[in-house]
Amino acid sequence: MKKPDALEHDKKVDSDEQPLLAHLLELRSRILNAVLAVLLMFFPLYYFANRIYTWVAAPLMANLPSGTKMIATEVASPFLTPFKLAMYSAVFLAMPIILHQAWAFISPGLYLREKRFAVPLLVSSVVLYYLGMAFAYFLVFPIAFKFFASVTPAGVEMMTDINKYLDFVIDLFLAFGLAFEIPIATFLVVATGLTTTRDLASKRPYVVVGCFIVGAIFTPPDVISQVMLAVPMWALFEAGLLLSRLAMPKETSAVPTTPEH
Repeated sequence: MKKPDALEHDKKVDSDEQPLLAHLLELRSRILNAVLAVLLMFFPLYYFANRIYTWVAAPLMANLPSGTKMIATEVASPFLTPFKLAMYSAVFLAMPIILHQAWAFISPGLYLREKRFAVPLLVSSVVLYYLGMAFAYFLVFPIAFKFFASVTPAGVEMMTDINKYLDFVIDLFLAFGLAFEIPIATFLVVATGLTTTRDLASKRPYVVVGCFIVGAIFTPPDVISQVMLAVPMWALFEAGLLLSRLAMPKETSAVPTTPEH
């Protein structure tokens, strides 16, 4: 049963309809604000781009033989690679502002109950994404690069191109960042009524297999990296199930009953 304040708020949401042009203008304003935030982050980051690249490359350099350096195989790589790194870093750092702009655009059309869920989900999604990137950098990268260095054939010197390395680590940052969003995705599919926690729990074997398949696709071709992505994904799925059971009412997490014939 909704409270009077909630009923009044929801009625106001239903009655407050704006023309399409107003929504498009609001969307343009929010997108421009997000782009401006990225640009404001970009310029100071580009000034320190070489230092940031040194920090990003540290897990690889720590596992290369003494005296080994990275190389640039393209003429423009020394300029374009720090530029690309600064842009990626600006987007990552501006993500809370970008999500805030998205929230400001959609929040007027949400019911009160949806707003109460949306804010914690937005905050937790940003935190989880950053945790996924930190997990990749501090745990996965050192192990993976140590493995790659150890299997280098005799007589072969491991010399990594700076642009190829940046593309590699950005892909892993993206993979682990998205993988750490699994609790949010699990909660949302239950909250929207697409499935139930008991139904999801019954599909656990398929989820485990899916985690290892995703780990094999989005990580380097070594078992250690694959396991280090698959196992956290499984654990985060279980965390999402637990969160859904605690937050959702019993009738949402129960298995729907089928009528008897």
